[in-house]
Amino acid sequence: MNERIMSKINQDELFQHLSGFLKSKGIELQEGSYSTRIRKGCGLLTETINLTQETLGRAKSQVDAKLERMRQVIHEKTAPKTANRKAGSGNPGRKADGAAQKAGAQKTGPRKPRARKAGGASGRTSSRRKV
Repeated sequence: MNERIMSKINQDELFQHLSGFLKSKGIELQEGSYSTRIRKGCGLLTETINLTQETLGRAKSQVDAKLERMRQVIHEKTAPKTANRKAGSGNPGRKADGAAQKAGAQKTGPRKPRARKAGGASGRTSSRRKV
């Protein structure tokens, strides 16, 4: 589950690539104060990149675990209840007593839409007099 997108960068690899790039542009880094500082900067950048990759890998693992847990909770909350089916399985053609009484009290036919009052979208009549 912990897959790496990028391989680990070796300590001196970034400096070598930068040095090669600058050499192709006509700039050669010779040993001295500039190259020493650039080498230290490249080392710091290499270390930062490698640590960031490790941290992102751990964070991805934790997010995946939390996401899987959330999926499991949603599944548990939305899955059909099997206990209710077993309780009502004595006579599958009948509803439970409370449900049958409620169903009998309701109208069984389809509902007709209510007629709207005249006088606008809000249902109120205008206060103006027609002359």
